[in-house]
Amino acid sequence: MTGERRGRAAGERVVIVAVAQFALVGVLALAIVALTTGIASRRVGQREAIANARTTTVLTSQRLADPAMIEGLRNGDPDTIAGVDRIVRDDVLDDAVVRVKIWTAEGVIVYSDAAELIGSTFALGADEVDALRSGRIEAEVSNLDEPENRLERQFEKLLEVYLPIGVPGEDALLFEAYHRYDSVSDAGSQLWQSFAPIALGGLIVLELVQLPLAWSLARRLRERMREREALTWRALEASEVVRRQIASDLHDGVVQDLTGVAYGLSAAARRPDRPVSSAELDATAGAVRDATRALRSLVVDLTPASVDEGGLVPALEELARRMSVGPLEVQVDVDEAGPTTWDPAVDRLLYRAAQEGLRNAARHANAASAVVRVRGEGDVAVLEVIDDGDGFDPEQLAADGTDGHVDLRALRGVVTDAGGTVETVSAPGAGTTLRVGVPTP
Repeated sequence: MTGERRGRAAGERVVIVAVAQFALVGVLALAIVALTTGIASRRVGQREAIANARTTTVLTSQRLADPAMIEGLRNGDPDTIAGVDRIVRDDVLDDAVVRVKIWTAEGVIVYSDAAELIGSTFALGADEVDALRSGRIEAEVSNLDEPENRLERQFEKLLEVYLPIGVPGEDALLFEAYHRYDSVSDAGSQLWQSFAPIALGGLIVLELVQLPLAWSLARRLRERMREREALTWRALEASEVVRRQIASDLHDGVVQDLTGVAYGLSAAARRPDRPVSSAELDATAGAVRDATRALRSLVVDLTPASVDEGGLVPALEELARRMSVGPLEVQVDVDEAGPTTWDPAVDRLLYRAAQEGLRNAARHANAASAVVRVRGEGDVAVLEVIDDGDGFDPEQLAADGTDGHVDLRALRGVVTDAGGTVETVSAPGAGTTLRVGVPTP
């Protein structure tokens, strides 16, 4: 019992370890998905934020695209500069947009909300010149180390969006808006926060649903392994039973008979005064024939009729003929409606049960007759071996701590593994009935 408990405990540990490994893999997968989703959503959010900044800059620049206003800025008209400043401060500058600059193609700042930059001249970059000529909208991270950006260095990192106002290539001005890069990063974080509950929540729920399934599958696998181990042990036990049975048959039967013949011949050979009579030779020949018949019967037992090829009924009839050679007379009573539809595995079990029942009747029960009865009871195939032998007291066997012969216990184990039952009904002087029931698929 202690060994069984230890085996179960070891099995439970195997299940726990397997489920823990499954859960760990799930957690790692969850972490990888969370990381990749976070990176992807941040990038998507940043792209969306940059696109929004470009759209906002385009809309803002449209209010300053009046040709008169452009001409006034180019000429440095104070009223025009003041009007542009009002528009910028009222409608453009906010928590996201911190600086606005308007440039000429020559690199002169004609307007900025930082008044000290107005009139300053700096060299335009290649992208800015290309935007003026082509009319494209450009967005990039500002290089705050450039001289024209000295007043923006306090913001650490900015996104600048620039585009021409007016007709590109025809004295257009370059409108440049500086956006806080924090707003771009925040947009990515907000998008991640929007996706996280859905993506991660679904994965967590999936993990929680799979854990009980994994536990159940691991336990089932462990049970199947345990059943396979039990079947292996039963097969080994049955092999050992057959080995001992063959050894017993040879020792108690053929070996004894041939030993007696050898002793008789030796004794006859040492009688110089009286030659061997024909009666003695006939008796010796009869003993040898009996031994030969017993050996032939044993060989047939080792290689029985193929139940799979010929079917259960012919195999049982052949078994009955072999067992009827001695003092035991065997009859077969079969319900033809059943065996023709049964699975071959069921037929093999029933044939083995018939072998065991008839062998016990011939060797242990001193029976004169036996009947092998086969029938179907619903979805159960039933075989009975009924003999008129000495019988025995089942209660006495139970009191002795045994349940019959070793080979009968092996048969019970095989039938039980197949989902069937084995019953033995007997009483002293009333014969024995071996009943085997096996479910049919």
